[in-house]
Amino acid sequence: MQDEFERSVFVNCPFDPAFAPILQALLFCILYFDLVPRLATERVDSAEMRLEKIRGLIGACRYSIHDLSRCEAAAVGERYRLNMPFELGIDYGCRHFAGGRWSEKKILVLEERAYRYQAALSDIAGCDIAAHGGDFQIAVRKVRNWLVTEAAVGCRDGAQRVIDAYLDFRSWHFERQTEAGFSAEDVRDQPTAELLTAMRTWFAQGRPT
Repeated sequence: MQDEFERSVFVNCPFDPAFAPILQALLFCILYFDLVPRLATERVDSAEMRLEKIRGLIGACRYSIHDLSRCEAAAVGERYRLNMPFELGIDYGCRHFAGGRWSEKKILVLEERAYRYQAALSDIAGCDIAAHGGDFQIAVRKVRNWLVTEAAVGCRDGAQRVIDAYLDFRSWHFERQTEAGFSAEDVRDQPTAELLTAMRTWFAQGRPT
C-alpha cells in the first residue's frame, strides 16, 4: 500500500467536453512516467457519496494536480465552478494537518490563464501556478516538468517525446475503436476508466503505431 501511495497522482479538473483534450493528455503523461492517475470519474457508482470518494482519493495519493480553469463563468448568468478550488482546499488541509506521510504530499496547481485565479482565490496568491492557455501540449510540458522535479521519476524523456507518443496513441486508439464499431462521437464520449485501460494496453503492447 505504501508503494501505491507513492506512485498515485490525484487529478482534480473540469470534466466538461471542452477540457477533455487536456485531461486525456494529462492522464497519458502520468502513465508515461509509470505513475497511477486517480480521479473521481475512474468509477461510476450512484450509491457512492462523491465527497467521500474525493476524500479517499486525496488520502490515497502523494501527488495531486488541481486545474482551476473553470474559476470564471463563461457567460452572463452562468456560475463558476467551486468544486475544483474546494478539492484543492481539502488536499491542502490533508498536507498540513493529517501528519505522517501526508505531510510530504506534493501539489501542482494549473490554470488556463495566468493570474486569473487570484480574483476568485486570492488566498493562494504568491503560490507557483502553471498556466497552459487551454493547450494540451503546454499542459503536458507543465506536468512533465513537475513530475520530473517533484516525483523524481526515473525517465527523463523530454516533453516533446511524451507529446509525440500521445499522438501515436490517439491514432492507434481511434483506429482500434473504429474497427470495434465505435463512432467518432463514441470515442469522444468514452468513459475515463475505459480510456485509461486503452492507454495501459498501448504501453503494455510496446507502444504500437
